[in-house]
Amino acid sequence: MAEPEVMEPVVAEPVMTGPEAAGAEVPEPEASRPAVTGPGSMSVETWVERLGGPDGPERYRRYTLGTLAFFAAAEAALWAFWIKTSDAGTLASALVATVGATHVGVQLLLSRAALRRYLGAGPRPVGLVALYVAVTVAMAAVGCALLAAGRIGERDLASYLIWLMMFYAGPPMLALPRRAGVALVGVVPTVALGAAVASGLSGELLGLAVGGFLLMVPFMATAMRVTGWSVRLIEELAKARATQARLAVAEERLRFGRDLHDVLGRNLAVVALKSELAVQLARRGREEAVAQMEEVQHIAQESQREIRAVVRGYRTADLLAELAGARSVLEAAGIDCRIENGPAARLPVPTQAALGWVVREGTTNMLRHAQGGSRCEVSVRATVSGWVALVMENDGAGTAPRHGTGSGLPGLRERLAEVDGTLTTERRPGGIFRLTARIPWETAE
Repeated sequence: MAEPEVMEPVVAEPVMTGPEAAGAEVPEPEASRPAVTGPGSMSVETWVERLGGPDGPERYRRYTLGTLAFFAAAEAALWAFWIKTSDAGTLASALVATVGATHVGVQLLLSRAALRRYLGAGPRPVGLVALYVAVTVAMAAVGCALLAAGRIGERDLASYLIWLMMFYAGPPMLALPRRAGVALVGVVPTVALGAAVASGLSGELLGLAVGGFLLMVPFMATAMRVTGWSVRLIEELAKARATQARLAVAEERLRFGRDLHDVLGRNLAVVALKSELAVQLARRGREEAVAQMEEVQHIAQESQREIRAVVRGYRTADLLAELAGARSVLEAAGIDCRIENGPAARLPVPTQAALGWVVREGTTNMLRHAQGGSRCEVSVRATVSGWVALVMENDGAGTAPRHGTGSGLPGLRERLAEVDGTLTTERRPGGIFRLTARIPWETAE
């Protein structure tokens, strides 16, 4: 990902490899082809792949926190709408606005603290729960007092209490154990409904309030609980996937060691035996020593071929394993690494192998040449024009190219040639270096 040793100082045209070398006419990707699909064109499958990658749990947690903030903003908007449409008067409206703003703020704080507690990342926010209940009860009391004083009508109080209890129900269910949460969520609306009846709410509007309570309170409580459960589930799945990747690496190491033992163990024993025999025969001046050494030479050549076959199989790069390895190595070096797997798991083995080598070589070059690097981003995405693009971008790259005898780029181009791919490099201001590999999706299929 950092500047390869043979890199030129300017961006080169995409280098087509493979059939083009034999004279076949292969269309170069147009300028629009590298464009990665934008948010408007993302499918459900794409979102699932994004959340299933190494950065998926963090991304999903950010989405969830954004949803909690949206709920708080929605409550604030509803209270503003209620104040505007009711005839409570200036003083009463100011009181509702003050208590409502306090309720919104405490709700947002409690929701975030409750989510951290549910995920095991923070203490149980008992104090915030108590404050939240007190503010909710106070706000319900303000509404009932306004109805009893004739400042608002029954219809205003009905909508007021439905909205209040609807937004109240979620955070306690996430902050407390299930039974305690159910009890607290049930008690406060019941008390508020009793106070509303005592203040004069009756008839159809009372039935509307009861129906709204029965529908919205359980719905919001369940939705908040399910939200926390989904975040925890995705984090546990990510941990399981990381464990699976580590086990795959360990299994591959065991396989490689086993294959080396099987190939070299017997052959080295035979080489040692025959070379010892050849030494003894040579000391006696017998011609059979030459035949024995010829056999040793044959066994050594055969061992060399077998070792190459083993290494060739071992060196087949798996894209997901390479992405996990790159993240681990770079973070160990103090570099923040963000990865989007995208459709990586759905790509065929030849395509994964080619892109896996790009990840490996890019990671190696970054460690060698981007000494001041602090971040890198790796993404595998399907483009709107039918290509698979792997983009590696890092900071800390020098402004001048490094010339040397490295074989990184030629090796990558040879591997991409097998799947009709292209390789481009780009230097950007601020020491940013980008390495991009593209493979036709039709070839990947």
